[in-house]
Amino acid sequence: MTIRAAADGSALGNPGPAGWAWYVDDSSWAAGGWKHATNNQGELMAVLQFFRATEHLDDDLLILCDSQYVINCITKWMPGWKRKGWRKADGKPVMNVELLKEIDAALVGRTYRFEWVKGHANHPLNEAADARARAASEAFMRGRPVPEGPGFTREGDADAAAPVIAWTPVDDAPAEAAPSLFSFDDEPLEPAGSSAPGIAVTATLTPAQHERLLALAARTGVSAEQALAGLV
Repeated sequence: MTIRAAADGSALGNPGPAGWAWYVDDSSWAAGGWKHATNNQGELMAVLQFFRATEHLDDDLLILCDSQYVINCITKWMPGWKRKGWRKADGKPVMNVELLKEIDAALVGRTYRFEWVKGHANHPLNEAADARARAASEAFMRGRPVPEGPGFTREGDADAAAPVIAWTPVDDAPAEAAPSLFSFDDEPLEPAGSSAPGIAVTATLTPAQHERLLALAARTGVSAEQALAGLV
C-alpha cells in the first residue's frame, strides 16, 4: 500500500512566524511551527514529521511537495553533502543542516518517492497542507494555540477518529453556481462535553474558504470544527 501525502511550509515575512503541515486526508494530518523560521525550514520539517508519523509502518510513501529545494535536497544533494562532511561543493556549510540530518536518519529503511506539484494551483492535497501550514504560522504570529491536527490515522486503526465535520475542497466558482455549503444527516449525535444532541454536518468549501476557516480557528484558539459551528 502507498500512503500519499502533501507536505508544505509557510513563513510570514520569510523569515518570520512559520508553520509546517503534512496532509493525507481530513482525519489524518498534522501541523506545527515556530515563532521565527524560514519557509524552507517549514517545508523540510513537514517532510520530517510525516516520516516520523509513519515510522511504525511498512507502507510505501509518496510525498507531494511544491518545493524543488526540498525534493532536490533529499533526492539529489544529500549524499554528496554527507561525503563532504555536510558541506557544499564550494566548501561552505549546508544550510538547514540539522533538519537535513534528522531527515537523513528518518529515511533509513523506508521506501518513498517525491513528486513535485505546482503550488497554489488548486491541487487538493497541496492546498490542504498549505492552508494548515499557514494557519500554524498565523497562530504563532498572533500568539494563539496552533491547530495541530489528529496526527496519522487511517480506517481500521484503533485510534482513528472521524472528524465531526469533513471538508471537500472544490474549485472557486461564481456564487450562483456554488454548491450547497451544508448537508445534514438524519441521525443525531452527542457533541463532546454536551448533553444536547447535535447533527452531523458535512461542509463543502472552496480551498480559499477552507483556508479562511483554518485561519479563523487559529485566531480564536478553537478547532476548525468549533469555528465552523460558531458561524452557523
